[in-house]
Amino acid sequence: MGVRGGRRVSGRRPARRTARRRVRRRSRKRDERIALLGGGVVVAVGVVMAAVRWLLGHWWLLVLIVALASAVGGFWLQRGRQRAEWQRVRARSLRLRIAEMDALDHRAFEFAVRDLMRRDGCAAERIGGAGDDACDVRATDPAGRIWAVQCKHRRDGDRGSAVGVGVLQQVNGTARQVHGADVAVVLTNGRFSSKAVPWGREHRIHLVDRRVLGEWAAGSRPLWELLDRIPPPRRPRHDPDQKGSWAK
Repeated sequence: MGVRGGRRVSGRRPARRTARRRVRRRSRKRDERIALLGGGVVVAVGVVMAAVRWLLGHWWLLVLIVALASAVGGFWLQRGRQRAEWQRVRARSLRLRIAEMDALDHRAFEFAVRDLMRRDGCAAERIGGAGDDACDVRATDPAGRIWAVQCKHRRDGDRGSAVGVGVLQQVNGTARQVHGADVAVVLTNGRFSSKAVPWGREHRIHLVDRRVLGEWAAGSRPLWELLDRIPPPRRPRHDPDQKGSWAK
């Protein structure tokens, strides 16, 4: 504190004046933002009102836009329904020769097996890949049974290496315990080793070799009619067009 011109002067006054100036500047900026916001709202409301007045004056154009949008929406909806129906028809009529199965790679082979299951009325998905727990295709057939299918594609068909007991042991350890399967299947376009056949029979692993795969893919009968000792249905059949027993 000092004396200037006979008056006592405090050293705190300049700081107080600076603080007041800062407060006033903040207040002005806030007021400017509020004014800009208010002006934007007024402009937006004016534009909307002008658009509404214009549309009311040209109501026929609004009707035309709605009709056009409805027509386009109906067209795309109809196209979607047609595509779905085409896919269902194609799935029902899917026929594959064993040579076509041989020409696939292992991934496409799994998708082909999935599509064949769908053709026969199953809800099927391909889950093959890393961490699939020895199940490439999981499906539920029309009788409610769950299928876990392990696919083994051989580029050379039955001239390739035979599918051995090791693969069946993997399936036996996961098909029922992990995937909840009623029917555990190992499927190949090749052949099984001499030890794999009795091992699979003993442990209820159904083996689909090249001969059975060829007959199934050709569309003669669903897979459950080509295999022995299939478990009974979980639920009654409701499809009057499908004949024959579920289990042999």
